[in-house]
Amino acid sequence: MYTLLHGFYKYLVQKDEYCILILGLDNAGKTTYLEAAKTKLSKNYKGISPSKITTTVGLNIGKIVIGGVQLNFWDLGGQEELQSLWDKYYAESHAVIYIVDSSDRERVANSKETFDKMISSEHLKGVPLLVLANKQDIPDCMGVHTVKPIFNQNAHLIGARDIMLMAVSALTGDGVDEGIRWLVDCIKRNSIDRPPRNQDDSL
Repeated sequence: MYTLLHGFYKYLVQKDEYCILILGLDNAGKTTYLEAAKTKLSKNYKGISPSKITTTVGLNIGKIVIGGVQLNFWDLGGQEELQSLWDKYYAESHAVIYIVDSSDRERVANSKETFDKMISSEHLKGVPLLVLANKQDIPDCMGVHTVKPIFNQNAHLIGARDIMLMAVSALTGDGVDEGIRWLVDCIKRNSIDRPPRNQDDSL
């Protein structure tokens, strides 16, 4: 009887889990963005001060429950030597957040090249894609009207998928929750092609 009740309880409270990759060059603000998202969207979560956030070497994990689902964020290090590890996570992911440092004009071409290589992967075919022009709090940064044409040059690589380019500031939190709410809707729509994992699958 206990097993039956326990199983029913788990069925009622269990949430579908979706895995989201946070990618971009080093120093784009990926970890700061994840902290801002957790602070804005998780009750009682007190984020790490931006001044204490260090460069991610390897993998940084975060979880947010929103819209009746659990999002598992995998924030991967963006250094060139670590980018070769990204594709090991592609097959299990349900969406990608790609963060661009809009204050770094010198490396925007490098970021675009990295972006094109990522979206060319068969393992990411059709997954929703949220591209964020981060660091909008910095004067003279590139706005969406500047970043969009650069990242849209190889539109054929993007293919048939949900894609959104937004301006955000991970430091101030501006635009952070809007992007994630949009992504949740896309992930749910895409769940036929990329079904969620439930919590038993992730054990």
